[in-house]
Amino acid sequence: MKTSLRTLSVALAVALTSPSVFAIEKIDFHGYLRSGVGVSSDGGLQEWQKNKVGRLGNEADTYGELELGSEVYKKDDVSFYLDSMISMVSDGSNDSETTFNDDAQFGLRQLNLQIKGLVPGDKNAVIWGGKRYYQRHDLHIIDTKYWNISGSGAGIENYTVGPGAVSLAWIRGDANDVDYRVDGDNDVNINYIDLRYAGLKPWAGSWVEVGIDYAMPNSTDKQKEEYGGLYDADNGVMLTGEISQDMFGGYNKTVLQYANKGLAQNMVSQGGGWYDMWNMTNDAKGYRVINTGLIPITDKFSINHVLTWGSADNITQYTDDTSLFSLVGRAQYQFTQYVRAIGEVGGFYQKDNYKDGSNYKQSGEKYTIALGLADGPDFMSRPELRVFASYLNDSENGKPFNDRTASDTWNFGVQVEAWW
Repeated sequence: MKTSLRTLSVALAVALTSPSVFAIEKIDFHGYLRSGVGVSSDGGLQEWQKNKVGRLGNEADTYGELELGSEVYKKDDVSFYLDSMISMVSDGSNDSETTFNDDAQFGLRQLNLQIKGLVPGDKNAVIWGGKRYYQRHDLHIIDTKYWNISGSGAGIENYTVGPGAVSLAWIRGDANDVDYRVDGDNDVNINYIDLRYAGLKPWAGSWVEVGIDYAMPNSTDKQKEEYGGLYDADNGVMLTGEISQDMFGGYNKTVLQYANKGLAQNMVSQGGGWYDMWNMTNDAKGYRVINTGLIPITDKFSINHVLTWGSADNITQYTDDTSLFSLVGRAQYQFTQYVRAIGEVGGFYQKDNYKDGSNYKQSGEKYTIALGLADGPDFMSRPELRVFASYLNDSENGKPFNDRTASDTWNFGVQVEAWW
């Protein structure tokens, strides 16, 4: 036993004094969390259409991300950086939440290498490979990433061209077949080419970004042959252009998007670029306009808003056209350095017109008031703890609440949100 312990001690000493260990001078620790407790007027807290009516007081899950990264090599202008992230999501209903009963789901969200200093002509450009969140564009108060081509891939990022920078990536984002129409192979391989140009400033206080995403379904022979050509999908494209402007100490941003084929449904689903292999979409096309901004009205009062309008044709073999309008606003009044009042109002209207002449309408509203405790007065300062009350209403007299017996409900609860 003493010999084994002595051998182990020597091995640890050698490992801890090796150059590879000391090359890691520090480890970067980042993350995100949201969690809390809540009830509705009948049962647990009920979440409904948060991407269209707003997320405040309308989230029932526990979700977290833990990210560890480190620069493992640095010499002159050359740097090698390794990044990793795991996530967990659950319904927050129990003390012990494991994967055994599907109470919690764990995922590997990022695992990649980023190399800086090796691109000729631009020492700040990055060569990367692996799995990562790739330049996601977010609408925070509705928890929507409207431009999100993430997954395993490789590329060159932020290569200076003129007044801005170019990024080019190849990313894999397979499409799931939830109906399991092809036994033994339920995912369809989708490859994306993502090309972006950012940093252009046409006038003072403005900035512009444009990009194209080209999606290439790569079905197997079996997938193409079966089920009436459902999996023999065409390549699709999504075009994005956005212009932002500094405004009164805040900002305003307008986004224009076009998509076709399996990407068209993103324009009316609040999606960011996932490819639809569940429907026949070879004739589909869609458009979306987004306007969002954060404006400080006074030094204590500020407003964040998100307006989205989308329209799409032929996104299923049965649908003629679909339209969506959503407007969410969140206001915040700062009482003290750490105490704030928060209010959020949101509503949406969506209509699907079918080829048989029928239609399907959805609409609703949410109203939330909350008292927040945060680590500073900025609108986006986090961590934040909120005590909230929300009213949700289905205006089409559907019954999404209380075990599908009611068209409206109240939520009450406490939630924390943080990023670091």
